[in-house]
Amino acid sequence: MKILVVDDSKAMRAIVKRALSTLDRVAGATILEAVDGREALEVIQAESPDLVLSDWNMPEMTGIELLQALHEAGTVPTFGFVTSESTPEMHELAKTHGARFLVSKPFTPESLDQALAGVL
Repeated sequence: MKILVVDDSKAMRAIVKRALSTLDRVAGATILEAVDGREALEVIQAESPDLVLSDWNMPEMTGIELLQALHEAGTVPTFGFVTSESTPEMHELAKTHGARFLVSKPFTPESLDQALAGVL
């Protein structure tokens, strides 16, 4: 299994990776990283990850713009947001565009595992 973590914050990517490393559900997964949606598109085309965990607000290309671009390209891996955006409107927009879940920051490994339980 390949998991792509997309966040403009290096520290947040490390936190997500650390949380993933504690979860039996994704044990042994290869963790890839991207700093924004544009880089994530390149990684997705090259690596075909099984799961994308993306921040919402990033420079160059936001997480929702990334999800829209994937739909336009006809290549949508299992996609979820790990973001500080947690309004009902954001949840609805994410689901409308095909996101399988939205985990709000700050999060725990348990809350991430619970979100992944519904999609993996």
